[in-house]
Amino acid sequence: MRAVGNELAARLTETVQYLDLENRDLPLDRAQDEEEDLARMLIAAAWYQVLARTSIGFAFTPLAGAALEDPGGFTLPRLLQLPHPDMVDDVVDQLHKTAHSPLQDVRAQTRPEDCHGGPTFAGARITADADLVADGLLLDFKSTRHPLKEMPQRTAWQLAGYLLLDAADAYRIDSVGLYLTRTGVLASWSVEEFLDLLGACRRDLTALRAVFRELLNGCHGHADAPYFTTQEDVDHVRRLLERLAPVAVPGCCPTCLQPLPQATGHVRKFCTTRCHARAQVLRNRGLMPGGPRPLLPGPRLPHPDLSDDV
Repeated sequence: MRAVGNELAARLTETVQYLDLENRDLPLDRAQDEEEDLARMLIAAAWYQVLARTSIGFAFTPLAGAALEDPGGFTLPRLLQLPHPDMVDDVVDQLHKTAHSPLQDVRAQTRPEDCHGGPTFAGARITADADLVADGLLLDFKSTRHPLKEMPQRTAWQLAGYLLLDAADAYRIDSVGLYLTRTGVLASWSVEEFLDLLGACRRDLTALRAVFRELLNGCHGHADAPYFTTQEDVDHVRRLLERLAPVAVPGCCPTCLQPLPQATGHVRKFCTTRCHARAQVLRNRGLMPGGPRPLLPGPRLPHPDLSDDV
């Protein structure tokens, strides 16, 4: 399987170079037979990636079945026969949809040297690789069968994590977004707007990145390991929260800490009805004055009292 995987990687590299996919003067899609050939290789490569991520899931892939059934006859041609025609057609359809989507505009407006596929983050003590950064636009690709009606929370945290992991600002990220491959929809937000939608009280990206790195560096063991396993972990996070605890100065919304809009006829306490609704939730979680002390996940351990303005 390793030998065939190395052959697959070499064939993929040759194919990408032959198709000249970085050439902005050529259309994004290619001839049908070339697309189908590339789709088969990508599907096979995805099965290898499953092995890298979880050995349990890998046992159910056609790659594992074919390699175990006939190890001696397992070759690259055999591997490329495994993807079902319906799977190949599905991938090709997504490629064709992309050729007539807003992603085509991103491609036309960028240079190859400004695009980074599978970017990783230097110095991060956690395993993470994003999908694409194209001239400052951080994009994550989603191929869910059902169109997204709203962004799942875990997807929002995923984008936020990538944004914060680039502590050295190596990719100069100024906007984040999602590309939905089955509907051809591209949605993006500036970093400021994205942090606003998340309800982040602190908007200074450099400061947020520094604290995030400090959080990961203070983990007991490696950051990929389960967190909140020791009193040391809990104390470390508690100190970070205390240092980050925002204080709403006069004239600012107590929920998001942004300046209140000009009052028209009455004094406003919150900047929007959304912040008004979030206030009680934050109080219940101990993240605003008037609520219980904030609790951290993990073992039931005593936590120090926080000041009234936290």
